[in-house]
Amino acid sequence: MSDRAELREAGRARRAARRVRSLARSMIAALRRRAVPPVGQVNMGDLARVDPVSRVFGFDRGTPVDRYYIEAFLERHRGAIRGRVLEVGDASYSRRFGRGVVQQDVLHVSADNTDATIAGDLSQSGLLPENAFDCLIVTQTLDLIYDMAAAVEEMRRALKPGGVLLLTVPGVTSVERGEWAGDWLWSLTGRAAERLFGDVFGPDNVEVSVHGNVYAATCFLHGLAVEEIERGWLDVEDPAYPLIVCVLARRGA
Repeated sequence: MSDRAELREAGRARRAARRVRSLARSMIAALRRRAVPPVGQVNMGDLARVDPVSRVFGFDRGTPVDRYYIEAFLERHRGAIRGRVLEVGDASYSRRFGRGVVQQDVLHVSADNTDATIAGDLSQSGLLPENAFDCLIVTQTLDLIYDMAAAVEEMRRALKPGGVLLLTVPGVTSVERGEWAGDWLWSLTGRAAERLFGDVFGPDNVEVSVHGNVYAATCFLHGLAVEEIERGWLDVEDPAYPLIVCVLARRGA
């Protein structure tokens, strides 16, 4: 082997060794993160407090953790946000994720809301026009409605055959302290959502996904924002900590 070839081979060996060392360091760091500290040696750091970092879910710090999952869910199903679309509260997600929206409606519980085209309680039978919508976007709303089953039936009735409901509901969460404090009633598990929506839409027409883990839940309960935490850890799913429950329900023909 020539001197030049030997130098090239030595260079490749050094680079390979560096990659191995880097991988080993990463694996050791990951193991250390997963290691359970001995009793009495847990370091709570800045979270060793009885008051949360933020009392408004992290809106004052950036993007709340639950929004990370909600917006990822809508991004995955943005192709369904088309035609005549109804969104609860305002039309912000329809504008952001919609494709081919031809008519936009907004539902709000208060008739004083200037964005609302329909006002009232979603559990009220006949509130929404029948067979009218291609898509309903209902995020973080069902937890405010006492008669959830009636609301689910009303949403199914309002969809056109083949129409899609995109809905999210809280699981692990703190409770609203502001405008909706008196109306905050429920949190759901994935299994509860499967039964609630399956009874109305039919099990074959319902897809439920659960998102979160203990890290995400801890950050969310303290009101930390997505921008200040380990974003990659949010994608680790642990169904024992359902921070957000997402439902895609389709009305059958």
